[in-house]
Amino acid sequence: MNYRHLGRSGLRVSEVCLGSWLTFGGAVEDAAAEACVHAALDAGICFFDTANVYARGRAEEVLGRVLHRMERSSFVVATKAYFPMGDGPNDRGLSRKHLREQCEASLRRLKLDYVDLYQCHRFDDETPLEETLRALDGLIQAGKVLYIGFSQWTLDQIKEALRIQDSLLMDRFISSQPYYNLLGRGAEEIMPYCAREGIGQIVYSPLAQGILTGKYRPGQPPPPGTRAADPRQNMFLNSGQLDPAVLERVERLKPIAAREGMSLAQLALAWCLRRPEVASVIIGASRPEQVRENAAASGRTLSPAVLAEIDAALT
Repeated sequence: MNYRHLGRSGLRVSEVCLGSWLTFGGAVEDAAAEACVHAALDAGICFFDTANVYARGRAEEVLGRVLHRMERSSFVVATKAYFPMGDGPNDRGLSRKHLREQCEASLRRLKLDYVDLYQCHRFDDETPLEETLRALDGLIQAGKVLYIGFSQWTLDQIKEALRIQDSLLMDRFISSQPYYNLLGRGAEEIMPYCAREGIGQIVYSPLAQGILTGKYRPGQPPPPGTRAADPRQNMFLNSGQLDPAVLERVERLKPIAAREGMSLAQLALAWCLRRPEVASVIIGASRPEQVRENAAASGRTLSPAVLAEIDAALT
C-alpha cells in the first residue's frame, strides 16, 4: 500500500480508503463489515471514511467496535455532518449547534477521543458560512477534530471559505471529497484550484457504484447479490448508469485491463489515482476479497498510451 499526504498537510493516508456508505450497519451484516475492516488493515489501508447519517449512526458504531481495539496512531478516521439526524429544526445543516452536537455523537459511536478529519457533507445555504467555519475551528481548538474538509462544494464556495479562514486566521480546509470516476469527471473543474490552495481530493464512488467493476452486462439483469439487485443499496443507482450504451462502453475497457494485468476495478481506481491531486479513493465492500482486490490498485501506474486508449474506449 502506498501513502500520500492529504493536501498540504502532514497527514498521510493510504491511497485506498475503506468507506461505509450503504454498507456498514445496513446492507452488510456486522460480522461481514468487521471482516472487511480487518482485511483493510491487513492490506495496509489505514484510512476509513464514514458519516453520521450512514445508517443513522450505525455505520460509525460498526467501525468503532473494530477500531477502538487498534492502536490509535495506526489509523485515520474521517466522518461528516450535514444531513438530517432527526426531525427537529436543528437536527440538520452546518450550524454551530448541529456541528458541536453531531461531532460529540460521532465520537461516542466511534469510541474515539478525537476524529482525524471532520467534513461538511454538503454546503449549507441556510447557515452563515462564517458561523460554520468558526464552529469547525472551535472543534479543532477543543481537540475534538484534527483536520477539516468538505464534500461536493462548488469552486465559488471553496474560494469564499478559504478567504474567511485566512482573514480570521483559522485552520484551513485540507480536503475535498468529490464524486469522481471514469464516467463522471466533473470534479476536474475544482482540482487545479484546490491543489494550488493545498486541498487534497478524497474521491468517492470511483467505481461508479460498481458499474466500473464490469459485473453489469448489457442486456442482462443485475446479478444476484450485487448492489443494483439489492433495494437496500440501489437507491442511488439511476437508469442512466445502467443504460446499455454505458455498459457497452465499460465492456470496451475489459481487454485493456486484462492486458495491463489488472481487474477492471483496479484499472478504474488506478485511473483516479493517476492525478497527483487525488490523495485517496474510497471503496465500498461487502466481502473481504473485494477489499483485497481493490487495495491492490495502489501503486499501479498507467502509461500515457493506455490513458489515451481508455479515453477512446469511452467515447
